[in-house]
Amino acid sequence: MSTVYGDERLIFPATQRNRIPIGDELAEQLPSTGLILEIASGSGEHGVTFQKRFPTLTWQCSDPDPDHCRSIDSWIRHEQLMLKMPAALQLDVRDSDWLEQLRMPAQAVVAINLLHISAWECTVALLRQSAQLLQAGGKLCVYGPFCVDGQHVSESNRSFDTSLHERNPAWGVRDQSTVLQEAADAGFTLGNIRLMPANNRMITWIR
Repeated sequence: MSTVYGDERLIFPATQRNRIPIGDELAEQLPSTGLILEIASGSGEHGVTFQKRFPTLTWQCSDPDPDHCRSIDSWIRHEQLMLKMPAALQLDVRDSDWLEQLRMPAQAVVAINLLHISAWECTVALLRQSAQLLQAGGKLCVYGPFCVDGQHVSESNRSFDTSLHERNPAWGVRDQSTVLQEAADAGFTLGNIRLMPANNRMITWIR
């Protein structure tokens, strides 16, 4: 569910609940300077939150949905971050020209709640395109729910997975081991897996 202000800012309630724990984990993983590319930024609420929390970084939001891009830009204006934070990129994770669309090389890629609300091909594209974009030592941080060894970690995740399949048969909670293997095949080394609130996980890979 989302709501919208009188301007073009969208509000995603989950963002209000998870931005602090996600930010705490990102604080352990992200570099102190450089460009961070967020894939599938949604409303932009995470983006402006993290730009304010990490002022020495440049947070580049992106999303394939033009309404989401307008929301991101509206949040940037609302938070008066225009001089620091670039405008949203209308970027699909399956695009092959990430580097050409960025103003500068990225030091890390962040994807929050993308894998389960997209087709599997988007997970593959995220891993492969990030591997091509990042230099040695660059990090990919992915947040969301995962199955472990083919099993849901909670009944709430099982119910959530069922609801996702009902909305779109191509969506669903991904199996952690399958994603880890795909990441390894793309050229990533696993950094760590951090358990997060509400049965979510943050997985960090190193290029």
